[in-house]
Parts: sequence; C-alpha cells; structure tokens
Amino acid sequence: MKIIDRIFGWLLVIGAALHAYGSLMFYGPQTVTLVWALAGSLAALLLAALNLMRVNRPTDRTLAYVCFAGSLAWCAVALAFGVAQQNIVDPRVLYHAIVALALAGFSAPGALGKRGL
Repeated sequence: MKIIDRIFGWLLVIGAALHAYGSLMFYGPQTVTLVWALAGSLAALLLAALNLMRVNRPTDRTLAYVCFAGSLAWCAVALAFGVAQQNIVDPRVLYHAIVALALAGFSAPGALGKRGL
C-alpha cells in the first residue's frame, strides 16, 4: 500500500507541474491571474511533498492530520473550480479531486490514530 500511496503523491506533483505549465501558457506573463494560478500550483506541490513525507513517517499523527485536512481541502478547491466553470467532469477537475481524495484516504488512518500508535 505504501507504493500506491507514493504513486498518488507523485501524481499530485505531476498535476501541480501541469497546472503551472498550463497557467503559464494560458495566462501569459505579468498577469494577476497568473500569479494566483501559480499560487495554486505551489499549494498542490507543497501538499504533495507533505503527503510523500507522511508515507515514511507512519507514526506522525500531526503530519497525517495536516495531509488529511489539506487533501480534503484540495479536493474541495478542485470541485469548486469545476462548479465555477460549470463543468464538474472536466478532466483537470476529476484528476485533482480523485488524487486528493485518495491521498485523504491514505492519510485518514494516521490522522485518526488508527495506525502507528
């Protein structure tokens, strides 16, 4: 299961990188929207890094809780983007929502004290 957990962490890294690339291509340089889009990419990258660290620290309940809450929040952001663009089944929305839910699922046992304590 650790391998699958890591795969989802790396999938979020890939999603963050693709988000940054797409934002740069779509918005162009020196726009306010680009800055906020890149902030979203950074948030996803940091959440991915935390989740990848969590895999190697199964007894760190605080880290697991931060990953759990962050992953649920990222799923909510992805779904909110889908609602805002009136296309909840957009592949970008589904990709980030599914990856975030999977990471939340992997984080939940550690966050809720079901393993490692």
